[in-house]
Amino acid sequence: MPEGGFRNVSIIGDGGMGTVLAMLLCEKAIAVRMWGYDAVQLAEIERQRENTRFLPGYRLPASLVFESKDDRAMAGSDLIISAVPCQYMRGVWTRLKAHVPSGVPIVSVAKGIENGTLLRPTQILADVLGGEVPTAVLSGPTIADELARKLPATACAASADKTLAVRIQQTFTCPWLRVYTNPDVVGVELAGAMKNVIAIAAGIIDGVRAGDNAKAALLARGLAEISRLGLAMGATEQTFAGLTGLGDLVTTCISPSGRNRSFGERIGRGQTLAQAQGATDSVVEGIATCKSVASLASLYNVEMPITKAVFEVLFENKPVRSAIEDLMTRRLKAE
Repeated sequence: MPEGGFRNVSIIGDGGMGTVLAMLLCEKAIAVRMWGYDAVQLAEIERQRENTRFLPGYRLPASLVFESKDDRAMAGSDLIISAVPCQYMRGVWTRLKAHVPSGVPIVSVAKGIENGTLLRPTQILADVLGGEVPTAVLSGPTIADELARKLPATACAASADKTLAVRIQQTFTCPWLRVYTNPDVVGVELAGAMKNVIAIAAGIIDGVRAGDNAKAALLARGLAEISRLGLAMGATEQTFAGLTGLGDLVTTCISPSGRNRSFGERIGRGQTLAQAQGATDSVVEGIATCKSVASLASLYNVEMPITKAVFEVLFENKPVRSAIEDLMTRRLKAE
């Protein structure tokens, strides 16, 4: 694999993260092509030169190319970004499978665990496209709106292939985004998925006005249960104390614009699952991920009381106050 960053990038997915990464790469004079599953929606973004649905208020670069044809979406690219929400990845990549160029690496920016299969995003790619496709992950505390405003941020490029991780690092690093490398793909993907469940809980705490003490406890104990499951599944402990673990958890749980936290806040204020979900066009990844994490906790026999409480509130109609009371009155133990 040649040294240096990639110069011709295809982005599969036209959501907020795919859009802001397109903006960033175009600013670095990298050739970028964006594909979306809905040709009409993609054409509207191209016409307005703005993603009014998922990243409003930012003019898209003139150099950004839009491509609705499946057979031309990735032609000539030396790097592909999968910016499709986790639960939709299988369908999209099954559709595009015949057009994926041989040997071109795919870097996933999705955060979630597929319902049913319990696969992480890179595992979904391998399952659909074949294990020989080089894959990596770009993850971290990277809120799209803040990246679009060029506020300082950090992320990790994770891959078992160190050379690939370094090339991705070089491709995305810019004055406002510092990218590190990490070989722990399992830990990075699990942390990125599970923090969304804890963020729903953080939003619920905001919704019922339980206070900052409660939220601090939630983050600390949430990170503990994220780490427990991650270690049981073969992740490296250090990952959970880093950018893609603690860093991403903090950002997601405190950001006013975070989809999962905001959804949880609506639940805390008394909205139903359907009402809270219907209040946004964006995919709230933590809802589906909560089901998958609960299944993994059972499969690996890992105690995850916060995840269990969120699951009960969302899917078993447990009152929020009862869930909080049950967490507070669990058997006393050492930290």
